[in-house]
Amino acid sequence: MPTVRFIVTGKVQRVFYRASTRERSLTLGICGYAENRPDGSVEVLASGSASALDALEHWLRQGPPMAAVEAVSREDLPEQELRDFRIG
Repeated sequence: MPTVRFIVTGKVQRVFYRASTRERSLTLGICGYAENRPDGSVEVLASGSASALDALEHWLRQGPPMAAVEAVSREDLPEQELRDFRIG
């Protein structure tokens, strides 16, 4: 499956961003993880169909209601087979 790494910056920690990302990802059939980074950003590794990854990217740019996303970077990675979606 196509795999992408997103780095999300802005007010994205302590606003339920990772949990909301997990919920959205599972709805889209995406596996991977979302974890906080020391610099205050959130890293999302996602594996799924191209259309699901595009839909997730669109959602990441908005995030949950308490978030204030400044930017989302996208890096396409070699295909990976991931299972479930975890929060790190």
